Amino acid sequence: MLDLAKRVYDHSFRIDPIVRSLLDTDFYKLLMAQTILRRHPAIETTFGITNRTRRIRIADEVDAGLLREQLDHARTLRLSKSEITWLRGNVFRGQGRILGPEFVAWFETFRLPDYELAVHDGQYELTFHGPWIETTMWEVPALAILNELRARAVLRGLGKLDLQVLYARAMTRVWEKIERLQKLPDLSVADFGTRRRHGFLWQDWCVQAMAEGLGGAFLGTSNCLIAARQEVEPVGTNAHELPMVYAALAEDDGALSAAPYAVLADWQEDYGGNLLVILPDTYGTTGFLANAPDWVSDWTGIRIDSKDPIEGGEEVIRFWQARGHDPRDKLAIFSDGLDIDEIERIHARFHGRMRIGYGWGTLLTNDFRGLLPDGKLDPVSIVCKVTEAKGRPTVKLSDNPTKAQGPADEVARYRRVFGVGEQEALPVLV
Repeated sequence: MLDLAKRVYDHSFRIDPIVRSLLDTDFYKLLMAQTILRRHPAIETTFGITNRTRRIRIADEVDAGLLREQLDHARTLRLSKSEITWLRGNVFRGQGRILGPEFVAWFETFRLPDYELAVHDGQYELTFHGPWIETTMWEVPALAILNELRARAVLRGLGKLDLQVLYARAMTRVWEKIERLQKLPDLSVADFGTRRRHGFLWQDWCVQAMAEGLGGAFLGTSNCLIAARQEVEPVGTNAHELPMVYAALAEDDGALSAAPYAVLADWQEDYGGNLLVILPDTYGTTGFLANAPDWVSDWTGIRIDSKDPIEGGEEVIRFWQARGHDPRDKLAIFSDGLDIDEIERIHARFHGRMRIGYGWGTLLTNDFRGLLPDGKLDPVSIVCKVTEAKGRPTVKLSDNPTKAQGPADEVARYRRVFGVGEQEALPVLV
């Protein structure tokens, strides 16, 4: 197995650029990009980076020259012949040719568009402007670059022995979590940790550990490059970005209220089976479920993301029952800031009442909390979101108002249209 400590100590750009392939992205990005390419390829959008952990002045920790160097390198990447073959020939989620020839042909010639970089009050302002089909592809690599550069900056002063001890402790922590997961009946868990990982090599090791420790209970990884290299399943569905853009394009309040369902109508024309998973919380889960057309309840499952997982799980069970479905035939995927204690709590509550899956992210691939003094290597909550579409601001309400985004007047309008009342603000760790 790779000597991580030595590789980190010997880091050079030649052997370890942070993003080393256009496939070093999450599978849901490719699925969403295919839907965007088919329907809205020319819509102009803006994406931007936000550091929600404001106490960390990331521009003071990450050198701007190194950041530009890594961003510029990512813009040189093209798919290799073997990567194109993998895209064309692989079976994803039990289905062949999910990514059609039109999308693969587009992806073959794709390169990441230009970016704008500035600094304000210790935070980077990193933005991407252009056609939606191009700007959307920056989200995952931009986040991976920022997070790994921060980790490299912290580790730069450590000696070989310090690094060996650090990684030995981090590996032990991951393995102890896996041993606890082994005790959960009917477990289904996947790696969702690309965007805020400690680093590519570390995520790759975590995937290997999960595959070895959990066997068939490990569903795979969201990271396409690691999935291809490790011969595991790429996993993912869709994200808040789709309803945010569809909502911004709405011409009036009526079209706005229908936008989240218009997204799903388009999605089910493109995909089926295990990819029919609803993400209902962009403008509030409760209102979304109450107003959903009956055909929405026929979908395979729901991802519970920003609401308290116990509350959210009970809510979707009531939804399925009210629509005449047996929740035991349905899938609930939990994915918000999970760690082992929370996974065990959710499993104890819902096992046997519905099918359960877990998308385990930052606290799988970046849990170095407390392993260096003063929390220097603790993860931070950095996001890259669409902020504008066709010249209009985008809005996200979420079930947790701490995660809301958009101009205040538009947030107020969306809250009115979607009937969102008082919400409990929950802390955001990652």
